[in-house]
Amino acid sequence: MAVRNILKFGDERLSKIAKPVTQFDDDLKSLLDDMRETMRVSNGVGLAGPQIGVLRRVVVIEIDDLYLELINPEIVSSKGEQYEDEGCLSVPKYYDKVKRPKVVTVKAFDRDGKEFTVTGKKLLARCLCHEIDHLNGILFIDKSENGQKFKERR
Repeated sequence: MAVRNILKFGDERLSKIAKPVTQFDDDLKSLLDDMRETMRVSNGVGLAGPQIGVLRRVVVIEIDDLYLELINPEIVSSKGEQYEDEGCLSVPKYYDKVKRPKVVTVKAFDRDGKEFTVTGKKLLARCLCHEIDHLNGILFIDKSENGQKFKERR
């Protein structure tokens, strides 16, 4: 496993749309292992491929004892609403309120290409939405209460 560099706000790769994963091979498994290590060393709860310069639809999430690897994730349903502070490893030391669904269900594939679904509530729902946004070139500051002001100051 290797710790990868996390791209920071202003890097144009963070605004690109990631491409679907088509090969479930040893390279993908190494990437997922590196992403987990990078996320842990950085004290994050989620990390998406574009954040380390890999424009592939891969996400890792770790909240408490739950660890998820999501390949080609898609939100298939959502309900409710929550409005809480978010932060991001790619936008260090900045937090702002973002409106997200309270519950989301996501369909994805695991590292071996097996499809599964996961339903997240509260923090997990927020994290799933946040990381899937990364795959679509969207940062939380694009949706946050004061994100435009933050971007203008940078």
